[in-house]
Amino acid sequence: MEIEMKIGIIGTGMLGNAVGQHLLESGYDLTVFNRTNEKTGHLKEKGAKVAKTPKEVAERSDFVIIIVKDAKAVNDVSFEKDGIVFGKHGSLAVADMSTIDPVESKGISQQFEKNGIKKIDIPVMGGPNVAVSGNLVVMASGDRQTFRDFKEVLETIGNKVFFLGEHGVAHAIKLAMNLQITMLALALSEGITLVRKEGIDPKKFLDVLNSTYFKTGMSQNKAYKMIQDQFEATFTLENLKKDASTIVKTARCNNIELPMIKKADEVYNDAVMQGFGKLDYTGILAYISKINNI
Repeated sequence: MEIEMKIGIIGTGMLGNAVGQHLLESGYDLTVFNRTNEKTGHLKEKGAKVAKTPKEVAERSDFVIIIVKDAKAVNDVSFEKDGIVFGKHGSLAVADMSTIDPVESKGISQQFEKNGIKKIDIPVMGGPNVAVSGNLVVMASGDRQTFRDFKEVLETIGNKVFFLGEHGVAHAIKLAMNLQITMLALALSEGITLVRKEGIDPKKFLDVLNSTYFKTGMSQNKAYKMIQDQFEATFTLENLKKDASTIVKTARCNNIELPMIKKADEVYNDAVMQGFGKLDYTGILAYISKINNI
């Protein structure tokens, strides 16, 4: 049964596509836009309307969710020619699911407010594989009333929804979460490389690791694929590199030293430059194997 509220999604990459599919399956009226129009094809087949501009998405929607690469892309679809603000109407609200710098997020929120549009931040944890079943973790911040008004949509997208405070807070926590992901992927990759160089089956290392306090979801669910060189992307290495760079920039803006993420950013950058960017982020193991001639 179709739900009365109308949702828009701008950005139908892997995550946007999965979120959109789940919203359609949950009965929402959905309008989508992507700069590469071909990427809207799957959702169109599922029943979504395809708009020609972000403005048109806004005109057709009560709640527009932005899921794009970076802050520049958020600004472009929001405020540039035929952007969201030009489709403003009385009931419109916007949510940004992109992973961006919290300072830039605050500036974008202020710009929306100047245009009379309420906005919340809703970065998420979990990839397309969990988004398609509505099992994301949603971190929300910004206008509390807007959060309340659209909480039902957020609870459709995620099985856990946190309201964390003022604009920018959710994006800061998202960056802190992606810092953990970056370090865990590197730690697993270096551990696997170390035992392989010793002539040890890395499965033995993982079995021991996963019997201890130090196990993680990554070591339990991704690492066994890693040692089989299975790096089908749910979140690409080049996207995690982009987030690592954003964390480094945010640290610089806050005058704090985060030496490990700075080094990780360099490692991921080198991996991208050597052609590993389209792999899953755990494909950093393939890069480390290469530089060690394994």
